[in-house]
Amino acid sequence: MAERLAQIQGHLSNSFPGGLLAGKTAIVTGAGQGIGAETAILFAREGAKVIVADIDSQKSQQTAEKITASGGQALSVPGDVLNPDYINQLVTRAAEFGSGKIHIVVNNAGFTWDGVIHKTTDKQWQRIQDVHTRAPFQLVRAAAPYFRVKDGEDRTIVNISSTSGLHGNAGQANYSTAKMGVVGLTKAIAKEWGPQFGVRANTVAFGTVLTRLVAAKEDGAYAEVDGEKIALGIPKAQQKSAEGYVHVPLRRAGTPTEAAMSILAIASPLCSYVSGHTLEVTGGYGI
Repeated sequence: MAERLAQIQGHLSNSFPGGLLAGKTAIVTGAGQGIGAETAILFAREGAKVIVADIDSQKSQQTAEKITASGGQALSVPGDVLNPDYINQLVTRAAEFGSGKIHIVVNNAGFTWDGVIHKTTDKQWQRIQDVHTRAPFQLVRAAAPYFRVKDGEDRTIVNISSTSGLHGNAGQANYSTAKMGVVGLTKAIAKEWGPQFGVRANTVAFGTVLTRLVAAKEDGAYAEVDGEKIALGIPKAQQKSAEGYVHVPLRRAGTPTEAAMSILAIASPLCSYVSGHTLEVTGGYGI
C-alpha cells in the first residue's frame, strides 16, 4: 500500500507541484486513529495545514506529531464534538492556524452503539444521532463564515457515512438512520452554498474498512458515554460467518489508507465538479 501511494503521489506531483491541497486549511474530526488519522496525514502530505480533532487528546497529539515530524503542518485541538463550546473553539483555532481561512471540513468522528430495535434505549438512539448528525451540522454551521465567502478559492465539506446508512443493517437502526441523515445534510449544503459561494459538499459511504468498528468485539475496543463503556466491533461468531467477503467483488476489506485516499480525492481539485454526491467505497459491495 505504501509503495502504491508513493507511485500515485509521484504522478500527481507533476500536475500539482505543491500538492493537491497546497494552501488549504482542513479540519478533520476523529483524527486520532483509523480513517481520520490517515486522512489527516494524507492531507498534510498534499500540502494542507491540518487541524487534528479528536476526543482523545493523546491520540490527537500523536497524529499531529507524526505529521510535523514528516515536515507537514498540523495542530492538535482535542475535544468532544458533542460540546458546542468545543465546536466554536475548534473553528476559531482552525481559522487562526489557517491565517483567517478554512477550506475543508471532514466530519469523520463517530462510533457505533449497536442493538436490536426492540432493545435499543432512547439514550442509545439519541447519542448516535447526536454524534453523527448534530455534531457535523453544528461544525458546518460554526464554520459558515469561512465558507460563505467569495474569494475564488475552492472549499469543500466531506461528511462520512456508511453502507449501513444507504442500505440499512440489522442491529444498527440508530446508526443506519444517522448515517442516512448525513447524506441529506450533505445535499442541503451543496444546494445552499454551491450557487453563490461555489462550496462543494459530498458524502463518502464506507463498507468494511479495517478499523476498531469492525475488529473483534472481544478485542476490547470501546467508546465511553457518560462514564459507560460501549463495546465496539463485531462478535467473533459473526466475523467467522463473514470470512472471505463473498459479497465483496474484491474479496477483502479496505484499509484505512485506502479509505483516506477516497476522502482526499473527493476533497481535492480532482473532483472540482463533483458536489452533492455520495461516493460508495466498498470494494464493489452492493452492486
